[in-house]
Amino acid sequence: MKTDMVIAGVGGQGILSIAAALGSAALDNDLYMKQAETHGMSQRGGDVQSFMRISDKPIYSDLIPAGGADIILSVEPMEALRYLPYLKKGGYVVTNSTPFVNIPDYPEMEELEKTIKELPNYVLIDADKIAEETTGSKRAFNFVMLGAASPFIDVPFEYLEEGIRKIFGRKGEEVVEMNIKALHAGRKFAEENK
Repeated sequence: MKTDMVIAGVGGQGILSIAAALGSAALDNDLYMKQAETHGMSQRGGDVQSFMRISDKPIYSDLIPAGGADIILSVEPMEALRYLPYLKKGGYVVTNSTPFVNIPDYPEMEELEKTIKELPNYVLIDADKIAEETTGSKRAFNFVMLGAASPFIDVPFEYLEEGIRKIFGRKGEEVVEMNIKALHAGRKFAEENK
């Protein structure tokens, strides 16, 4: 088993929390994992991405080559399109439909959606709305996104739950359960809308 994924978004959207939960899920279950992050301007609403490679065999590089990603998981639609050159043929784009408009010439949402819907394999989800409806808070939208990508990640779903428990355990059971509810809601959406 092997999954190579690009996790993308904008600073403050929980990209690194997704990566931490995935990394914990892999390592705590004797899988190999390599990760590379870019988050230099993240505090100012800049681009944030993480290359995440998970396998049951040793991994020798933390970078994913162009055309090598099984999944692009993006919490922001324009960022999903930025990383399309990394997607392999037959790969999945899983992206939030809620834009983070942080530049004056941000593309029209209709244009972004049209491009995403032309892809052969995608999940376009309003993670903000689902997080609020499911947990009462939009803050859990990043784990709605991880849940929506989970059917395409070659890691047992229970491992993802364990990863969330581990990284959020110190924040209390309420935070853990909110994020796990969000994870389940995203998974349900993806399974119903593949």
